[in-house]
Amino acid sequence: MSDDLNQLKQQWEEKSVNKTISRFPERQPEFSTSSNIPLDRVYVPDVCDADDYMQKLGFPGEYPFTRGVQPTMYRGRFWTMRQYAGYASAEESNARYRYLLSAGQTGLSVAFDLPTQIGYDADDPMSLGEVGKVGVSISSLRDMERLFEGIPLDKVSTSMTINAPAAILLAMYIAVGKKQGVESKQLRGTVQNDILKEYIARGTYIFPPAPSMRLITDLFAFCAQEVPHWNTISISGYHIREAGSTAVQEVAFTLADGIAYVQAAIDAGLDVDEFAPQLSFFFNAHNNFLEEVAKFRAARRLWAHIMRERFGAKSPKSWSLKFHTQTGGSTLTAQQPENNIVRVTLQALAAVLGGTQSLHTNSMDEALALPTESAVQIALRTQQIIAYESGAADTIDPFAGSYVVEHLTDEIERRAAEYIERIDAMGGALAAIEAGFIQGEINDAAYAYQCAVESGEQIVVGVNKFTTAQNADAHREILRVDPAVEQGQRAKLADLRASRDNAKVAELLGQLDTAAKGTDNLLPLFVTCVEHDVTLGEIGHVLRGVFGEYRPSVTI
Repeated sequence: MSDDLNQLKQQWEEKSVNKTISRFPERQPEFSTSSNIPLDRVYVPDVCDADDYMQKLGFPGEYPFTRGVQPTMYRGRFWTMRQYAGYASAEESNARYRYLLSAGQTGLSVAFDLPTQIGYDADDPMSLGEVGKVGVSISSLRDMERLFEGIPLDKVSTSMTINAPAAILLAMYIAVGKKQGVESKQLRGTVQNDILKEYIARGTYIFPPAPSMRLITDLFAFCAQEVPHWNTISISGYHIREAGSTAVQEVAFTLADGIAYVQAAIDAGLDVDEFAPQLSFFFNAHNNFLEEVAKFRAARRLWAHIMRERFGAKSPKSWSLKFHTQTGGSTLTAQQPENNIVRVTLQALAAVLGGTQSLHTNSMDEALALPTESAVQIALRTQQIIAYESGAADTIDPFAGSYVVEHLTDEIERRAAEYIERIDAMGGALAAIEAGFIQGEINDAAYAYQCAVESGEQIVVGVNKFTTAQNADAHREILRVDPAVEQGQRAKLADLRASRDNAKVAELLGQLDTAAKGTDNLLPLFVTCVEHDVTLGEIGHVLRGVFGEYRPSVTI
């Protein structure tokens, strides 16, 4: 090791590591392999240019964060193990959450049904046939209370995959916490709240861009003061990748969206170092193992440069890219679904070696239906085996210095930066979305991949090679949502509307209409509304009346 780099490593240990360990001790005094070979916390080259090393890699927990966002990473504690779950009624989802927590899960991740995602109550005609089908149905604070019954919100970290009505669902979560005696400053978790990727890849948007961005920056400002441990947005590359993008495009388009959110918050008068530490990201983990490891490292480095150099952020917490990872749903196959266990294991290991803060592992049967309890357990056990048995978490950034991984890290960063420059030249992410550029690039990549699969150039085991005649769902347990769930949710809403103070509801909806036409932060009023049993759909109806609904100007 060069003398300069050795000295820099000692300085890092004295300045960053010792400070972190004094607050959060490592999991064990010493780490070693199964052959009792000691493992150092982090490894650096024996011979290299120290300045070049520090510029491109640095040390964990320090700029440019290529090697991780915490000084001790998983030697301090493992990533948060989540399983994305939610279906049917709040009561059924609550039972699944309790099961997952008892099985060793360390954080909750809530899936909402389509009506909830687009701001309709379960008894709305638009919800017919969709209640509880792809997530849990939440129309009111009472539903949210049932969802978290018996789960102390000061003891868990909760991620909510909700976008257009994210601020309303967060208001419900805050209100549930208050009923439990948990102050908002104690709550920990993430709300996805990423509307730009809805315009790009998913389609569960409600409002046009301007009011959507207002709701997002309102949430930023509110949480900076009232919910300081909450990640106010999860800027999502996951769905961009699911739509067919490449790894480079996933990084580029996700960070371009992040740039748009940061700029919108600054334009709204927020100080970058007040809200930026609460930003988080959400990435996909696909099958190309080495590329995926490099992708996460490149994204961290590129974001650090963007925040420090482009936006002038002063706090290292503003420079660090924290992210949740979910294994690739689009890689799962209905044919030979047991093969998905292997795919998910490789993807999860790539996420861990790439330094994720939180991880969801897909269940093997998700190409067929919502996951069964036994399949979810295997998915969770996959994370636990990686954590406790593989040794992958015992040293930081173990692939650093690999010729191929460092090359891929540099190349992904370079190509993603080129995309961001093109998007900047168009006027930013929103302009690129409105012009159809981002959607077009993703569609081209998806088409090229599908052509490769159909020609046999890209092998998908069990699909276009190594196939069997067995029916995909033969003799397999499949989770099915009872149609009676929808009637049950309608009945609960009817009871709520009959028992609440409807005069107060009307008064609050009038106040909301006025506030939405103004410029005040809407979050405090959302909390007041849900505490008085105003429903998600009622709030959404008022906002639709003021803001209008989004209609894409370009169809790809």
